[in-house]
Amino acid sequence: MKMLQHKFVEFIPESVEEGVLYISIEYCTAIHKCICGCGNEVVTPLSPTDWKLIFNGKSVSLHPSIGNWNFECQSHYWIRENKIELASHWTEREIRMGRKNDLECKTEYFNKIPTPKEKSGNDQLAKLSIFHKIYNFFRL
Repeated sequence: MKMLQHKFVEFIPESVEEGVLYISIEYCTAIHKCICGCGNEVVTPLSPTDWKLIFNGKSVSLHPSIGNWNFECQSHYWIRENKIELASHWTEREIRMGRKNDLECKTEYFNKIPTPKEKSGNDQLAKLSIFHKIYNFFRL
């Protein structure tokens, strides 16, 4: 079973090493090289609507699974207690549905949080702005 070593860093290094999961708590980001060996860097933002990091004092886990749908390899796996666990291959339909679900979850989450514009009474404009940012993020 493949393993990843974790390193807590303030800044992500310019050269990301194979087999290392870099975690920046300050910037709510984790990054590692794709486990398939393709060399692509996998960025996992840590947030209530993206990935959650669990550190038990010895190892780290990320939730949910990591699906590299924009990479040619389309690798899909879990990082659990520094171990890589392969996950099932997803079809194009499953990928589309997963992205749709992610967008719905993000939209629901951000619609619940009052923004400064909402506090000033301009809530519809603020909600549209957040929705467009999320929509444009997923169009990439």
